[in-house]
Amino acid sequence: MSEIKLRALEQKDIGFLDEIENDWDLWYLGQTQQPFSSRVLLQYIRNADRDIYEAKQFRFAIELIENQKLIGFIDLYDFDPKNRRAGVGIIIHRQYRNRSYGKEALRQLIRYAFEILYLHQLYAEIMPDNTASIRLFESFGFEKAGTLKDWYFNGTDYKDGLIFQLIRKM
Repeated sequence: MSEIKLRALEQKDIGFLDEIENDWDLWYLGQTQQPFSSRVLLQYIRNADRDIYEAKQFRFAIELIENQKLIGFIDLYDFDPKNRRAGVGIIIHRQYRNRSYGKEALRQLIRYAFEILYLHQLYAEIMPDNTASIRLFESFGFEKAGTLKDWYFNGTDYKDGLIFQLIRKM
């Protein structure tokens, strides 16, 4: 039986969302260049129930079943219903890493993507030095499809990005 569940964002998640989204050490992984206010994050949560076909993305909260503790997020982004694909991003709070929660969250997300949304493929962008993420995605059959040269800029230098794909077997 699973120790975690994926659920929609709720207003009670504002503190955790603020901690993750305003962690400067994670900004190089996305497009963020300035802090988010609590007002903006609360508005994001209020709009988080928009249909994935409208918003082209959906963020799931990763919650421990035992005590309803929020431990991370897993996202579908760049949702493309025409070509039936989406990107996957995952963040587990440092305190809860290396306990297989990320693996279980990714397993549940893949099932949702393929069995509910009927996607054909998922992809993930991963930095080459993030060996834990590479191992996680490869454990589900994601295969390296290419290298994006100088894809991430961390303020001092550029880092490559790796693209991994999981194509649904029909």
